[in-house]
Amino acid sequence: MKLVIATVLFFLGFAQICRGQTNGTTNPVNSQESAAAFSTNSYAVLGATPQQEALGRSQIQAMQPDALPLRIVFLPHWKYVDTARIFRLHVPAGFTSALFTHLPSRTVFIDADRYVSDESLGYWLAHELGHLATNSVKEDDAERAARKYRKRLEDASKRAALKQLQSAR
Repeated sequence: MKLVIATVLFFLGFAQICRGQTNGTTNPVNSQESAAAFSTNSYAVLGATPQQEALGRSQIQAMQPDALPLRIVFLPHWKYVDTARIFRLHVPAGFTSALFTHLPSRTVFIDADRYVSDESLGYWLAHELGHLATNSVKEDDAERAARKYRKRLEDASKRAALKQLQSAR
């Protein structure tokens, strides 16, 4: 017991002497250091091709959601099914899902093999962002929030088509 007490006191005393490389102040940050600027695209896109990532980011930017996810994960179908099972995703009988959101981790999972087109990705991504905005698992709440996101996405695609038409003249 005496050996243990002596060892603890030795290391506590040694820690006071060895303060590491410090500048003598107790402030952890000096006046020249600052935190990195907050980015509006502060979410990670994992497992996507460059085209899928660019499309997803542009659609989310056009939708201007109230809450951003922390991660968007594109998964092959077998991995998506396994992930849905692990998170105990409840899908009504006769239905399937190509995307789902895990609210506690603010992660959107996308079945990369099953979303049909670029437009369908935006449509269903708006629904998942609706879950995040309302912080609710209820489908009706997510759909209510998704309506305004889909409208913003539609308006942005109309503006892009008009701009492309004008540049072709």
